[in-house]
Amino acid sequence: MINISENIQLKEILNTDSESLFMLMKEVYPAAYSHFWEDGGDWYVNTQYSKENILKELLEEKAQYYFVLFKNEIIGNFRIIWDRKLADFETKKSVKLHRVYLHSKTQGNGIGKKILNWLEIEAVKKQYELIWLDAMDEQPQAFEFYKKLGYQYHSHCFLDFDLLHDNVRKMSQLYKELI
Repeated sequence: MINISENIQLKEILNTDSESLFMLMKEVYPAAYSHFWEDGGDWYVNTQYSKENILKELLEEKAQYYFVLFKNEIIGNFRIIWDRKLADFETKKSVKLHRVYLHSKTQGNGIGKKILNWLEIEAVKKQYELIWLDAMDEQPQAFEFYKKLGYQYHSHCFLDFDLLHDNVRKMSQLYKELI
């Protein structure tokens, strides 16, 4: 268990946690993204959080996957991948923030900010120079959140998931230089 603050912890996700993670994301993901999908996001949750995919992601070298706890309750997940390069920054030692999903009932408590602050501190300790992530363009509150924390636009891509509505396919890559 990693203590981020008095009320916020990260608990490593293990092979035996795949069902708990799946059930959590069946609640958390649709609250934020169901309107992006023809099926309300079921396909995304069922594929990305299937037992097979979680086990595969847990085996990925240099990746760390955590449950986010707030006041001792699991309220989200957080996944990072060390040494994942961002195009045009290949010479920088980089870490990718792959996933951070928090339950809507906990928004406004500074949880996301504290987790990203912890990641920055850990990255600097390990002499990383850059943190980057992909963010959905159609989630303006997420963009504003990252912008306030010092992240900048780098580039964008378009997701090709069949059930995703066309107008929400754009994802931007954002980055923050650390040292």
